[in-house]
Amino acid sequence: MPRPVHFEIHAGDPERAVAFYTAVFGWKFERWGEVPYWMITTGEGAGIDGGLLPRQGPAPEASAPIHGFVNTIDVADLDEALGDVNRAGGTLALPKSPVPGVGWLAFCKDTEGNVFGMLQADENAPAPE
Repeated sequence: MPRPVHFEIHAGDPERAVAFYTAVFGWKFERWGEVPYWMITTGEGAGIDGGLLPRQGPAPEASAPIHGFVNTIDVADLDEALGDVNRAGGTLALPKSPVPGVGWLAFCKDTEGNVFGMLQADENAPAPE
């Protein structure tokens, strides 16, 4: 069956976005050729890598709905990762909530207004109240 093999982050300020994702997740960024494009290495093993490029057009409005795929990143400690997001200049979009039998999920916005999810695995996560 088809599965994601690459993602792209569109940024109004690519260097600021590189600093954000490096600080929060430790991702590695490498400029690709002469064009304004950065390859993103997210880690070893299962998962996908991606790219970062300058946004073509205006940034999403703060209250705009999501207009694309949301990438969700596996984290060991969601509370710690939420603190890292805040310290790196990101904001909380939707608070931490349980996904029964799967884990704890929260959605944030990066410094460019892009929404992303973070999931801490926990098969004992309860049903929401």
